[in-house]
Amino acid sequence: MAPRVTVVGLGPAGPDLVTTGTRSAIAAVPVRFVRTVRHPAVDVVGEAASFDHHYDGAASIDDVYAAIVEDLVAAATEHGRVLYAVPGSPAVAEHTVEMLRADRRVETVVVPALSVIDLVWARLGVDPLAQGPRIVDGHRFAVEAAGERGPILVLQCDRPEVLAAIKLAPDDPDLDLGGAPLPPVTVLQRLGLPGERIVEVAWDELDRVDPDHLTSLWIPAFAPPVGRELVRFAELVRTLRQRCPWDRDQTHASLRRYLLEETYEVLDAIEGLGTGPDEGWGHLEEELGDLLFQVYFHATIAAEEGGFTLADVARGIHDKLVRRHPHVFGAVVADTSQQVITNWEAIKRDEKNRASVMDGIPAALPSLLYAQKVQRKAAAAGFDWSDVDGAWPKVSEEVVEVQAAAAEGDPAAVEAEIGDLLFACVNVARHLAVDPEAALRGASVRFRDRFREVERLAGERGLPLPGTDLPVLDALWDEIKARRPGPA
Repeated sequence: MAPRVTVVGLGPAGPDLVTTGTRSAIAAVPVRFVRTVRHPAVDVVGEAASFDHHYDGAASIDDVYAAIVEDLVAAATEHGRVLYAVPGSPAVAEHTVEMLRADRRVETVVVPALSVIDLVWARLGVDPLAQGPRIVDGHRFAVEAAGERGPILVLQCDRPEVLAAIKLAPDDPDLDLGGAPLPPVTVLQRLGLPGERIVEVAWDELDRVDPDHLTSLWIPAFAPPVGRELVRFAELVRTLRQRCPWDRDQTHASLRRYLLEETYEVLDAIEGLGTGPDEGWGHLEEELGDLLFQVYFHATIAAEEGGFTLADVARGIHDKLVRRHPHVFGAVVADTSQQVITNWEAIKRDEKNRASVMDGIPAALPSLLYAQKVQRKAAAAGFDWSDVDGAWPKVSEEVVEVQAAAAEGDPAAVEAEIGDLLFACVNVARHLAVDPEAALRGASVRFRDRFREVERLAGERGLPLPGTDLPVLDALWDEIKARRPGPA
């Protein structure tokens, strides 16, 4: 029979939280060891040897764990059976127990016990099933917390240097916080004992906490919990489809108008950035949420009909973006935006098996956007002027042709020439890196706002609208423009 190590847990606090199973196991094994005597329930073990001396002399915590395991294996080999008592539960954050279980020289029997994490959930009012916290060892925080978004429960924060390392861990390039501000931390000490202490501290104050062997940390959010919020939102949309009569009646076709409206409201919010009390971020956040709802709504309907799921949508766009960015994820070189666009169009044409670069342009696009997309497609194929100097003459040329068509009085010709003029203007805008749709919208908004001022001034001066001569209104316009200078 292999030498045996029976591992028991002393619970998170005093003797009152030591289980009957632990007490029975202690009584059955006369050769006993404790990881540390610094525990309020250690007396229940009775006569036992301690491993505290390893903590005092080892160069690292890993050396401590290795030395403890070697001592236990040697003692079990000598005596046939030994008992090993650890703080809390032997199944939670006990690296020596993990090492013993993996060691084929001994048989390891683990007796379940109460853990400090049970007290943590009770004190904080946290349901671990609902919140899904990650539990990490304070001595290995930088490694075990890497990539985590929270919440995180950090155990074994028993030394000042452990807290100092945790405080500095966000500077580690492997610990991605996603740009999130460092959160406050809840310090939990001596739970279940008369001196129990639970206090919230700022992250940069962590190294000022006086730790002991019964100190843990609760980090509610390490970075924005994007994945969890998206899953909650998907569940909400599914619930609406099941329980709301209006949502249940919708189809892909009936939602088209809402998708279009929400898209334009996002554009309005973008135009308003920097103008509101909060610089417009709150408005943009809200409108992006409304647009996101449309994406989730369509994906939910498609899933109900067996078409695809939201996961398929996310996976598809992820993989497509990887394929179309070979300069990022592959060996292709692209040093300019134009090279990126050219590569993109070539990859897209191959993926879609299209005969022409013009294939696939949505016919329902607004006219200015449609013209811009057509020109970009041609430019990606090399059919373009090298810079804006080549585009300018076409604008002047088209103005002359519009005037000539108007003089001839041919409505169809006038429409065609005005179309050519607008197309030439879009080309100039594209070469100057200006979105013609946004530019025209901005000009329209400026005109609207100034005309409202014209109406106000005309009313103050008793000038009827309509009814006042154009030169007078022009004078009001120039007056307003002088007060609020800007693009004409």
